[in-house]
Amino acid sequence: MSQYSGKIVFYEGKCFTGRKLEVSGPCDNFQERGFTNRVNAIYVQTGAWVCFSHSDFRGQQYILERGEYPSFYRWNGHNDRMGSCKPIGMHGEHYRIKIYEGTYFSGRSQEFTEDCSFLSKQGWSKDWINAIKVYGDGAWVLYEEPNYRGQMYVVERGDYRSCNEWQAPSATIQSIRRVINYF
Repeated sequence: MSQYSGKIVFYEGKCFTGRKLEVSGPCDNFQERGFTNRVNAIYVQTGAWVCFSHSDFRGQQYILERGEYPSFYRWNGHNDRMGSCKPIGMHGEHYRIKIYEGTYFSGRSQEFTEDCSFLSKQGWSKDWINAIKVYGDGAWVLYEEPNYRGQMYVVERGDYRSCNEWQAPSATIQSIRRVINYF
């Protein structure tokens, strides 16, 4: 499989019932493919995915890895609204992220190669991150609350000079986790 492939199946009903939509690549609008924007169950067969509450890859993000999600509560959803999705690009098995206090890679910084459930326990004294560099091969998920809870944002290999570049309305991030892409 290529680095951006995978397969995900969306279901209208809970516990994998009702109409379904199978996706193998980026899908910017579920309704244009004849599917409702109501999703109550998801089965990720392969890959890791970022799903969005609205079409055109906008709105709240949900990061889903291989597995079954029989109701929207299982993927931290607040409701059953979902409008677009795309696979998370994975380039290998090496993970490294560097977070910065200030925009444009200024101020204090800290590097991570493993998941961190609460940044302040690892010496990060701030509740915010304003810039990020993702090195190596992997993608990361940023969470607004400790222990991988709350609003989430995916960042892939590259430089993010401000929180706007990873679609966060604020820079409040308290935990980070590597995305493991199982095929």
